[in-house]
Amino acid sequence: MRTIEIGLVLPMGDSFVDGSTVRWTTIRDLALRAEELGFDAVWTADELLWRPSSDDPQGWWEGVALTGAVAAATSRVKVGTWILSALHRNPGITAKAAETLDEISGGRFVFGLGSGHAGAQAHAFGLPEDHVYGRFEEAVEIIIPLLKGGRADFEGTFHAARDLQQRPVGPRPGRIPIMIGAKGPKMLRLAALHADIWSWYVEERSDLAEFGPRLAALEAACLEVGRDPATIGKSAGIVVEPTSFTGSESVLGTPIRGSAEQIADGLRAFGDAGFTNIELLVWPPTLAALDAMVPVLESLDGG
Repeated sequence: MRTIEIGLVLPMGDSFVDGSTVRWTTIRDLALRAEELGFDAVWTADELLWRPSSDDPQGWWEGVALTGAVAAATSRVKVGTWILSALHRNPGITAKAAETLDEISGGRFVFGLGSGHAGAQAHAFGLPEDHVYGRFEEAVEIIIPLLKGGRADFEGTFHAARDLQQRPVGPRPGRIPIMIGAKGPKMLRLAALHADIWSWYVEERSDLAEFGPRLAALEAACLEVGRDPATIGKSAGIVVEPTSFTGSESVLGTPIRGSAEQIADGLRAFGDAGFTNIELLVWPPTLAALDAMVPVLESLDGG
């Protein structure tokens, strides 16, 4: 019996492996295959243009549009944003996008939301480059009331919503799950206050040596605001290499690799530690590598 939800992070643009651009048909096929194999969710990233070097930018398809396409193409699997950037968008329109995605998916959408990050891509698109946390804190004061209560009235330094109603509403008014990506103390506090699920992603190691302290920090933030840590989902974005094709360390940190049972054991360790969800970046993001996850899922299901 699977005790932890397993999601697949879909590739969203130029490949980390060879620089080629992943096409919609490939993204669609991966999402449909993940649904067929029994993944609990598929996830879409929200980035714009990375510049690992000034001469070789890495492009990404636009996140909301791609999420809507994936939601329309699938029928059973949860579809989530991992993680939608509040810095890129007006908060009222962000809430409207989330409601629309839940409508398209028939109530399967998981709304992953984060502060986003300034820097080269924000600068290139003319987006704000300052007060990233302050902007997010205000955006939450609009997005959460709209999604949970259907109305927002807020006047801040960076954002405003003036007697704003959330209309139309989808199949789950007030009940779209909200996942907040948070690492630092201030963001963790907001997650503890508002999120149904908390998430963060691998930076160096896809194991509990890295993620255990993060989970402890989230639980401490919950206790600080008077929330039972058992009432919030805990999600980790990690990397797996299920075939002999390696190389993810150079861009995504040390993965979980080895036999199917070794990978399954690595995932079970997260569940045993208190995590409820895992977002898997499968390296490389191909149908062959995805199919190599079948015995892993079977092991997790007790097969």
